[in-house]
Amino acid sequence: MNYCRKTLLLIIGLLLCVSPYSAHAQWYETQGHARLDKNTVEIARTKAMENALKKALLIAGASVSSVQQVINGLLTQDQLNIRATGSVNSIELVDETYNGDLLTVTIRADIFPQERKCFAVNFKKSLLITKSNIMHRQQANIGKIYSIDKAVPQQLSKQLSEHSAYTTHSSILNNKTQFSRLNNSLANDKIAELSKTLAHSSNSQYILFSEIHDISFEQEATNNWQFWQQGIYPRNFVMNFYLYNGINGELMWQNEYQSSAPWEFTKRLTIDPFSIKFWQSKYGTMISSLLEKVVKNIDENIMCEPSRGNIIQLTGNQITFDLGRQHGVKIGDEFTVLQRHSFSSNDGKNYTGFNASPYKVKVTQLTRNTAVAQTPDGDLFGNIQVDDLVVRY
Repeated sequence: MNYCRKTLLLIIGLLLCVSPYSAHAQWYETQGHARLDKNTVEIARTKAMENALKKALLIAGASVSSVQQVINGLLTQDQLNIRATGSVNSIELVDETYNGDLLTVTIRADIFPQERKCFAVNFKKSLLITKSNIMHRQQANIGKIYSIDKAVPQQLSKQLSEHSAYTTHSSILNNKTQFSRLNNSLANDKIAELSKTLAHSSNSQYILFSEIHDISFEQEATNNWQFWQQGIYPRNFVMNFYLYNGINGELMWQNEYQSSAPWEFTKRLTIDPFSIKFWQSKYGTMISSLLEKVVKNIDENIMCEPSRGNIIQLTGNQITFDLGRQHGVKIGDEFTVLQRHSFSSNDGKNYTGFNASPYKVKVTQLTRNTAVAQTPDGDLFGNIQVDDLVVRY
């Protein structure tokens, strides 16, 4: 029995323990991806299969979290925690392709269906990463790491590119937004407007803000006896992330991440937070580990959210919207058209609402970032305008 089959049997065995047998199983076919740069083919294949299996389970209505630890090329730990009432009967490897260092597998999983479906998991959501804000700038004096407010979001961008299965992203890191000032004054309505403005200008569905709250040094050195020779002190790192829906300005998720690690550089040495030296240090490695958790949390919070796109052109019975191949859209996909409308509450606050129209459209043309779709029956649109939405649930 080969390595891959052993691991799949382990996964299936765990899944079969979740619920009693049901006679009404259903096949789901999904794709998974993994990179070969740091993995053997066997390990990459297993990771890709696990990624595909997670998608299949989510489509079937399960909620999955997975932790893998690979040491010396051997899978030493594989924990799948399933919160669902269904299970997997069998898995088949349908296809396996290589594109550079990217391995893609297609599997078919026989899953006992759930009431809740998550079809949106096959569509990537567009995310805009903004420049962070150092809340106590004087804490950056040692090392002169003032540009860490750009370096950390840039590192997060790299990790999203490598590890996120559910996002496509862009970033604006040269200019700081007004988020921290508005957040400090609890101006939630203005943060909502800021999120919608940034989303509209960048064609993004979600906006990620962040604040670096603590990069101070702890009072005690890691080694008091050697301190006079080395000056190695633990340095804190506390960062908050805020994910906003750019369509309606609502806060989707927020979390704080904190840890500390030895600062291995001398007190007067200037360190570039963009440098390899920084990211290969114990402090930089610690931040990278935290960012891996951020990527996972972002994926978990948006993977099953509806995929929404803005209509950017309208002609007759044909529309163009800002979702394309990079978002997972395919020829033949159907979307529902939503009409955007704004309203004000009694206290004068503005809100964005949506009315479901009777129109459904089917994708006929694709580019990387856009899609052209038309009504299947040829009906002309009535009351649909540019900046209205299409949605796939």
